[in-house]
Amino acid sequence: MREKITHSEQIYQGRIVNLTIHDVQLPNGAFSKRELVYHPGAVALVALDEARNVLLVRQYRIAADQILLEIPAGTLKPGEDPEVCAIRELQEETGYKPGQIERIGGIFVAPGYTTEFIHLFLATDLTGSVLAMDDDEFIETERLPLEQALARIERGDIIDGKSIAGLMLVARRLGV
Repeated sequence: MREKITHSEQIYQGRIVNLTIHDVQLPNGAFSKRELVYHPGAVALVALDEARNVLLVRQYRIAADQILLEIPAGTLKPGEDPEVCAIRELQEETGYKPGQIERIGGIFVAPGYTTEFIHLFLATDLTGSVLAMDDDEFIETERLPLEQALARIERGDIIDGKSIAGLMLVARRLGV
């Protein structure tokens, strides 16, 4: 079932992603093309306080052309450990640092066209610890009981894939 890459041409190199067109030979011997967006990967966290409230962020997403409610997340720097990135992103986006951080899984965003993989974490024992936000980010934070966040998924208010996956994994882990 594997496809063999016979030729590749990078057609775009950006600040975060690169786009390459691959000529591939299919398992049946036929040939086709694949457009692939290479991404360095990312992290996302379900930050849970002692009262089982979740810290969420609200921000405009140009690809969706709307303001989305999401779990905190960020892109990995080259060679960066996902846990280190997760701690930094939580501080930048919410002003909290986790006393405990635990990997709970991961997801491929859209494996049909991108290599982006998001490492998912549960962050607990939160304490205030502000880092400066990135210059191009405009974020508002919101704190909700976990059960309300899950209800917002069901209502269609939380539609971001990484947020749905992270919140559902934590809910299952906690028996919610």
